[in-house]
Amino acid sequence: MKCLSHVLTAFNPMLRSSLIAVCVALCAAVVCVPAVAAPEDSMLANIKEAKARLERTESKISKERVALANELRALEQQVMKLRNETTVARRKMDERTLSLSQLENRLSSWSEQQEFQQNLLSRFLLQTGVDSLSLSEMSLSDKVQKVGEKAKEFANQQTPNFSAGKVVLANGEVTQAKVLTLGPVTWYLAQAQNVAGTAERKQDLFTSTSTFSDTDTESLASLASSGNGSIKIDPTLGRAATREQASEGVIEHVVKGGVWVIPIVLFALLATLIALFKVIQLWRLPKVKQVASGKALVNMVGSSGVGFFDGMQRELYDITKRASTPTERDDELFSALQQDKIKLEKYNGTIAVTAAVAPLLGLLGTVSGMIETFRMMTAFGSSDPEVISGGIAKALVTTELGLVVAIPALILNAVLSRKARHYYEELESFALVLSNDEPDVAEKSDQKSDGQKQASAS
Repeated sequence: MKCLSHVLTAFNPMLRSSLIAVCVALCAAVVCVPAVAAPEDSMLANIKEAKARLERTESKISKERVALANELRALEQQVMKLRNETTVARRKMDERTLSLSQLENRLSSWSEQQEFQQNLLSRFLLQTGVDSLSLSEMSLSDKVQKVGEKAKEFANQQTPNFSAGKVVLANGEVTQAKVLTLGPVTWYLAQAQNVAGTAERKQDLFTSTSTFSDTDTESLASLASSGNGSIKIDPTLGRAATREQASEGVIEHVVKGGVWVIPIVLFALLATLIALFKVIQLWRLPKVKQVASGKALVNMVGSSGVGFFDGMQRELYDITKRASTPTERDDELFSALQQDKIKLEKYNGTIAVTAAVAPLLGLLGTVSGMIETFRMMTAFGSSDPEVISGGIAKALVTTELGLVVAIPALILNAVLSRKARHYYEELESFALVLSNDEPDVAEKSDQKSDGQKQASAS
């Protein structure tokens, strides 16, 4: 310390004060070191405590995690179970809905079957002679009972026997007769009138549908008296006779068309006459000789003479000879071709008009017939389908006749027009050969022909 004081006294006052300040600071630092060490120990203690608390918390969390995982697993299983139960319930609901739909479809099918069976029963009973009015009042059970009765009757008919009955003959006379029924066929024998034939049952009466010859009548009478004999059977059940009666000739069929048949027939006759005329005209035309060029024309005409060409081709050649200038020649050739074209195509339009008008007239006749048919239906009702179908059939006759006329007319018009056009094109080609070559083609050909004549004379 003495040394230190000596040193301090040796320095000046400012340096002395500085040294004193430094010493004081060092002493303060030495004194503060123990004070700083105390907070570090506290922090370490806090860290240890926090770490312990953290370990306790992690342990608690791990224990709770296991419990929560178990609980979650149980809830998931419960959810799966509920989902399966929902699926089963939904399937059962779908099955119930499907079963209901199937039952509805089955019920609808049964209803349709029942309706179909009732219609069959009704049709069968109508065919067996049951009145339609009484049939409409029958229930299903009544219809079934009636069918059973008819079945017994048919069973009895398997052993046929003649029975008495009233028959309406063809002349309208009602008489007592012996009646034999075998299946759907019924025969009658009126011995008083010596008449026999087939009949159709209508209520309590039988109506004659055909009459036998004397030989067949005697055979049926022998069968009725002695049990031996033969009977005549129509396998078509009268349909063949009805068809034969309904058959008609061409004239009768055409006449059914009414007044509209007249213009169709007139158009048909006119088209036929014109077609015959045009066929004769076109097929009598001379054949057009093909000429490729003017040189070939000179050679052909020079070797064959003046009469090499015929018809219109000869006229075109003569025009070429007469013409003084190319313009005059071309004008005359064009005029001659146009006149010949008009001649070739003359009356073809009438055939085309016939092909177009005939179907329209037929349609007009059909429409008129249908209007008349509907007017009759309005006035007298539509209870009889045969009358309606007959009126419609008559109305369609004009359409049929119109098509019969139009189709051949259309074909004839096409054939004749093509023939005329082809012949005109050949003449046109020949005229082009005459027009395109030098003007003295005809002179050269005539000179060559005259030279050959002189050479032959010498």
